[in-house]
Amino acid sequence: MLLFTKELEDYMLPCLNKKILGFECMGCGIQRSVALLTKGQLTEAFIMYPAIYTLIAMFGFILVNSFKHYKYGTKIITILAIVNVIIIISNFLLKLYLK
Repeated sequence: MLLFTKELEDYMLPCLNKKILGFECMGCGIQRSVALLTKGQLTEAFIMYPAIYTLIAMFGFILVNSFKHYKYGTKIITILAIVNVIIIISNFLLKLYLK
């Protein structure tokens, strides 16, 4: 697993928004957060990108719902998407104004 994580870190894409404009985008940190998850560093992954767990839950539910259609699947996906958008925007604004 450590070999996979090391290879993952070698191929991370740089944030062009940060390089060109000088501030992080709303997706900054998600690659590093996934790398931290593969290392088993759950708290650090959350600190790096707070929406990581809700994104995993949403995409996991979308995957399960595509095979077994739940009665309220669309509503659950919509709620998870709204929660993710709120977390991502809040995290972006906190990073933007606290630095």
